[in-house]
Amino acid sequence: MTQPSYDLLREPWISVVRADGSFDTLGLREVLFQAHKLRAVSGETSVVTAAIYRLLLAVLYAALGMPNSDAWEDIWAQGRFPADRLEAYLNRWSDRFNLFHPERPFFQWFDDRVHTKSIINLVLHMASGNNATLFDHHHEGQDVALAPAEAARSLLAEQAFGLGGLSGLPQKFTDAPWARGVIFLAEGMTLFETLMFNYLPERHWSTVPFSNPEVDRAFWEADNPLIPERNRPLGVKDYLTWPNRLIWLFPELDPDGRWRIRQVTRAPGLTLTKDSLRDPYKHYRMSRQSGYTELRFQEDRALWRDSVSLLQLQTDDHWPPRPVAWLSDLSTGELLPGEARLRLTALGMATDQSKIDFFREEHFPLPQDYLREPKRVNDLSLALSLAEQVGEKLGQALYRLATLLLSPGAEDPNGRRPERNEVNNLVGHWGALRSYWSALEVPFHQLVVDLPARGREALESWRAEVERVARHAFDQAIHSLGETPRVLKAATRAEVQLRGALRCVFHPEDERCKERASRRKGARSRRRSTS
Repeated sequence: MTQPSYDLLREPWISVVRADGSFDTLGLREVLFQAHKLRAVSGETSVVTAAIYRLLLAVLYAALGMPNSDAWEDIWAQGRFPADRLEAYLNRWSDRFNLFHPERPFFQWFDDRVHTKSIINLVLHMASGNNATLFDHHHEGQDVALAPAEAARSLLAEQAFGLGGLSGLPQKFTDAPWARGVIFLAEGMTLFETLMFNYLPERHWSTVPFSNPEVDRAFWEADNPLIPERNRPLGVKDYLTWPNRLIWLFPELDPDGRWRIRQVTRAPGLTLTKDSLRDPYKHYRMSRQSGYTELRFQEDRALWRDSVSLLQLQTDDHWPPRPVAWLSDLSTGELLPGEARLRLTALGMATDQSKIDFFREEHFPLPQDYLREPKRVNDLSLALSLAEQVGEKLGQALYRLATLLLSPGAEDPNGRRPERNEVNNLVGHWGALRSYWSALEVPFHQLVVDLPARGREALESWRAEVERVARHAFDQAIHSLGETPRVLKAATRAEVQLRGALRCVFHPEDERCKERASRRKGARSRRRSTS
């Protein structure tokens, strides 16, 4: 039988975006060698894209070492990765990048305790077991076959994002390093810049408790990646290629002469202890109850609403992603051209225990002014706070509208008040709050870009847009209800409430607003004193 072979260094399996916006597919070697000519890499889902970036960074750390500031600056000045050092490293380990090597296939390790299963179990965006992924109609009984390129990308995503759960063995699957939380990567104009912005010096890895950096090695460099037995990574290379899963692909030759993978074995690998570990590519919040917790995607909350905290480098409440801190170092040290256009990309998935709810990818503009001038971040924070206040007032007006529609006499002394769930369900059905936040996303990104140059003018434009969007969202909810007397009466009361609330948000110096705020403060004080 013909021995299967698929050289990931040279076979085209990584989708890339070229400088002109066109798509191409390259091998790992050419992606790194042409990084200065490419714009980005791209995968089927956000987690595949993130997993490819993780692999590229692992190769850079393995081939070029942990950079200090001088070494990083030398590579940056060249404008491309050093071909001689990359070539030497990739040639040395070329056999280990063969996806179907008979003894040491890439990123795989065999465990004879488990039986083969359909390859569908390896693909996070296909439905299998608990992972009933939305809009996917595959099932494990189908004859699903992956091309080698697809299998390689799925292998990376599983090692980086696989979720914990039952394995059929006494040992359970545990979460892979990037399974929970949003992954933040700094983006430049080219793939080279993007990788360099995330190729972090040692000080930015201080929150990962390495056990023995002196013997650090990547998965493919180890004779046995499970030895030494450990629950903490040896170093950065071990962490970026952590053997969370023991996976083995079984290639078959199709009648058309092409290799396909239909079967795979999966077993639990090493368990990573995450106590006290803060991943450099995640954002954490500090709370007294639970300590540092990673920021996660939420279905009902767009990530841009939390974007200010990503830029607050000097705070006890947040621990921003290290690429942002590194960019701040580079910008204040004037290593970046003033006109350099930066972005932050957020990649990952939302999960419910061992089930994937959705994948998401978001991008944020990141002008250097925010890295150099903390005051700009404060201005941005005030702008977001304004939107949150208006969103709260809009929600209260909608709640009153729904209450009066469900029970017109709810505000009478002896009137019946509807159940809170009924009211919330009706408000959610209208979708006005979702419409409000969705409509503000693009204007907010524009504000981020405009604020450093236009200052107060940009803030005034933002205030006007927030008010316009809130009124429009409310009007749309009313227009969907018809024009019965019941609707008109409820809508009039709710609209008066919204107008008054917005006036006090935008003009807190108004005497009536001051009186209203004073009454609310007094009421809160009385409630505290009687509780």
